[in-house]
Amino acid sequence: MEIVNFTPVPAFIGGALIGLSAAFLLLIKGRVAGISGIAGGVILPEKGDVPWRVLFIIGLVLGGFIYQWLGLGPDLHQIEAQVGKGALIVAGLLVGVGTTIGTGCTSGHGICGLARRSPRSLVATLTFMASAVATVFVVRHIIGS
Repeated sequence: MEIVNFTPVPAFIGGALIGLSAAFLLLIKGRVAGISGIAGGVILPEKGDVPWRVLFIIGLVLGGFIYQWLGLGPDLHQIEAQVGKGALIVAGLLVGVGTTIGTGCTSGHGICGLARRSPRSLVATLTFMASAVATVFVVRHIIGS
């Protein structure tokens, strides 16, 4: 197996920024930086705290564009999905259902929950990872070529 885009410095900086933003959100708003919960609160608002959620999502998207604009990201013309749009839509819906069933996502459980030493988040993160490994195995070795 060949690692194509091994970029430890940008990965370290990105991870540090994610950790800082999660800590900042917890400190300022008392909220966990779980992306599915933040997005869900925009789609189905419960507490009237939509503005900060929208700004958080804009920041996520804008950060990717800025990274690309600075010339730090890969050439976007080289990136293409290995499956059709229908499969991507189904996968996105399954992720949404999974985060609802698991009461959180990889960012909420894997970053924030593990940092808080939550046993529930440890189980959830191990479940996410095991599911990802099983999915890759099935898609690449059983279904695919």
